[in-house]
Parts: sequence; C-alpha cells; structure tokens
Amino acid sequence: MKKSVNNVAYIDGANLHHGIKQLDWNFDYGRFRVWLQEKYSVTQTYLFLGMVPRYKDLYTQLQEFGYTLVFKEVIFDGEGKAKGNCDADIVVSAMQNAYENRFDKAILVSSDGDYTPLVKFLMSKNKMATIISPYETKKCSVLLKRTGVKIAYITEQQTILETQKEKAPDADETA
Repeated sequence: MKKSVNNVAYIDGANLHHGIKQLDWNFDYGRFRVWLQEKYSVTQTYLFLGMVPRYKDLYTQLQEFGYTLVFKEVIFDGEGKAKGNCDADIVVSAMQNAYENRFDKAILVSSDGDYTPLVKFLMSKNKMATIISPYETKKCSVLLKRTGVKIAYITEQQTILETQKEKAPDADETA
C-alpha cells in the first residue's frame, strides 16, 4: 500500500508579498495554494504574516483558499510603516514540526538568506524538499543557493499563477 505524502509549506508572507509586488502581473494566491498541493504534495500551508486589522478581508480570503495563517504582532516604525518580522517564528515552527516528525518534507517560500541554518538543518534530516523564491534568480540569497537545495522561482510560473482576466463578451470575436 502506498504511503500518502505529507509535505508542509512555510511561507514568509512579507517576502512573498514584496517579491510578487515587483512582478508585472497579478499573482493569484488561490492558484498558488493549489499549485503547491499538486506540484509538491503540500497538505498544510502555513502563511506567516503581520496582523494588520485593515486587511481582515484578505485574511479571510486566504483562509478560504486553504492557508493556515500564523500572525505576528506588528509594530510601527517612526514613519508609520508596519513591521512584523516572522523569520524566527517560521524557524521555530519548522524545527518543532521536524523534531516531532509532523511532515515528510518542507517547502520554504522565501528568498531570505536568514533561513540558511534552517535549510541546512532540514537537509541534514532529509526533510527539505525545495525553496520557492518570490524573487528572480539574481535576487535570491546567495546563502540559500550555496546550500545546494533545489530552488524554484515564482517568476517561472506566470502562466499558472497569474490571475486570469475575464474576457469581455465578443472579445475573441467568436460570437
């Protein structure tokens, strides 16, 4: 009998947001969740982000897509810009889940070199599947690249992950 695969995705929400903000296309979070499931057999998708009340409708939509939201308290800098760094939360969660053998392989969505020790640890335990970088190749941390882990780039998945625009009636001249 074939064992079902139980892979988990850990998403640095700020890193994903800033990476896709630089793309010249509309990223579809719903499609991304399905793609993670189909491509990497992800059964649980943790999205770590700062809690900003005015985005409650977005949070609801993300949960409806199947994301498990993990919130970090947000602080504001002197210019009123929100800061909710989730790096340590992701590392602790992934390490704890690996230690407790709660998943087969981890998928990390980030380009941040601060995750290098986590990636090395997960690789040493044969628990690391891949990194998905929200940034193009040259903006993904060289520290992550040096680990030898597989890295996929969201920019290479535009046809799958872009929000599909609805055609206006008769736009394709078939009517």
